[in-house]
Amino acid sequence: MKKIDKLVLNSFIGPFILTFLVVVFILLMQHMLKYFDDLVGKDLGYDVLGQLLFYFAIFMTPVAMPLAVLLSSLITFGNLGEHFELTAIKSAGISLLRTLQPIFFFVVFLTAVAFYVNNNLVPKAALEAYSLLYDIKQKKPALELREGAFYMGIPDISIKINKKFRDDDAALKGVVIYDHRKNEGNKEVTVADSGRMYTILNERYLKLELFKGYNYTEGAINDQDIMGPGSRTSASKESLRRDKFARTQVVFDLSSFQMERTDKKWFQGNRIMRNLVQLNGDLDSMHNQILSQRADYYNSVRNYFTLYRKSEPIVFPQDVQAYRHRRDSTSASLIANEEVSKNHSTTSKISKVDSARRALMRKRPHSFPASEQRQEPVNDQGDRIKPKTALHSEVVVEAKAKKDSIRRARIDSIFNMPLNHSTIQAVGNVARQVKSQLQSTNNSIETYISDARIFEIQWHKIIANSMACIAMFLIGAPLGAIIKKGGLGVPFLVSILFFIVYYVMNMMGEKWAKQGFVPVITGVWGADAILFVVGLLFLRQAKADARLFEADFYMVAIDKFKRWLSRKKDVATKPG
Repeated sequence: MKKIDKLVLNSFIGPFILTFLVVVFILLMQHMLKYFDDLVGKDLGYDVLGQLLFYFAIFMTPVAMPLAVLLSSLITFGNLGEHFELTAIKSAGISLLRTLQPIFFFVVFLTAVAFYVNNNLVPKAALEAYSLLYDIKQKKPALELREGAFYMGIPDISIKINKKFRDDDAALKGVVIYDHRKNEGNKEVTVADSGRMYTILNERYLKLELFKGYNYTEGAINDQDIMGPGSRTSASKESLRRDKFARTQVVFDLSSFQMERTDKKWFQGNRIMRNLVQLNGDLDSMHNQILSQRADYYNSVRNYFTLYRKSEPIVFPQDVQAYRHRRDSTSASLIANEEVSKNHSTTSKISKVDSARRALMRKRPHSFPASEQRQEPVNDQGDRIKPKTALHSEVVVEAKAKKDSIRRARIDSIFNMPLNHSTIQAVGNVARQVKSQLQSTNNSIETYISDARIFEIQWHKIIANSMACIAMFLIGAPLGAIIKKGGLGVPFLVSILFFIVYYVMNMMGEKWAKQGFVPVITGVWGADAILFVVGLLFLRQAKADARLFEADFYMVAIDKFKRWLSRKKDVATKPG
């Protein structure tokens, strides 16, 4: 590697690492703000928050990588141009393309890394992040008792405190507890003058130590409980019992506050959690479902239209016909395999019987005749069945013709009958039923087509987001050479502008592709293609040392345009 390559690479790698980390942090914070309300007040540990941030940071990599390449290339070549290092390189006879070559190969390597991350790490990170986020959303808020308000977070328990102390978080004043675990209403109440609150056994249980209070219990008791077991009467009555205590302890279960992890298999079907191989399998299954729906429709046409074009053959489209042939051949091969296995077992049994028969014949040959006569067919009573004669065949043909004439007469009588209200209503019901079935089939096919289009978009996005690094480099490096401004000022503004343009075009392309306005390839790859063309134009201007961001360049262009207009006017005013 030459010194010029080391100089350019060292100037690029440092800003790239810095800008990549900054962009990931900004995108991560912007993404986490959407779930801020779901995270606050859940008493989550640092390990849970760390896992969530780490997985979402990997999930942000496909978006952060192209922006980091754009910004770092702008900073690198802006610094080289600002310090006249590009001028010195060109004066040494080294072209701009040769200067861009080491960073270009490094960006190609970054593109391969981005593809690996998009295809392998991002689906796994998305699965872990969104499954963890779902469990966090399902988790109850942390135990927090407020003054003068009932807390009902514990199942079947309502707790109210009148005052909390800032110096001692565990101290409470004026405690009221309603116990609804028996589902009998407010019949068990505990009132205490003061108390202390703790969590024990790794925050699995809540312990309340209460002082100077009463425990009220309302409910039906027996007189036998009051008068003793030897009393003769035992009648049930409503009663109120009050127990006074100087100090007591109450323990409540907090297992419902623990975060339980859901099985990840329920989230694996989402498109952002699939790689290219899995997406190919999903697309194949969806296309097979679409062809199956269409094949079932064509097969059921006879049921929909019982009389219309009854004798005409059903013409299947080529793709549906190929699917039917493939499906029928697969099922036929399975059936053939089953029959071969059955025949093999039957043949083995017959061979065993034949071997046993031959062995028996060798022992007793006189028990088997030399020739076996063909037995004539007999009926259930043992009588011999006579073969059919020609007269019998003529009788059968005449009976069949008579039945056909009777059937035709009945059909003619039905068609000649006058239409009544019940007949019209029955025909309308059949038509509505056919229409409903056709609409259901079409809706099902459209749903499969829409899902297949979404999965196809995700398949192309994995590759297109990686290739965006090259497009961003072709924009950033020539622009930095043209602007000749380093630092984070002008390059940052220019990179943000182009990234917004890229993001908007990408979102619009995906939306149009989902709706079917444009093909999927056009919608996903359109933004990359446009930026690639713009980058080539900027590269052409940078090779020609164009001053696109200087006022003199535009003033000279305006003067040339004015002189051209004046010459056109002079030519037009000259006499013939």
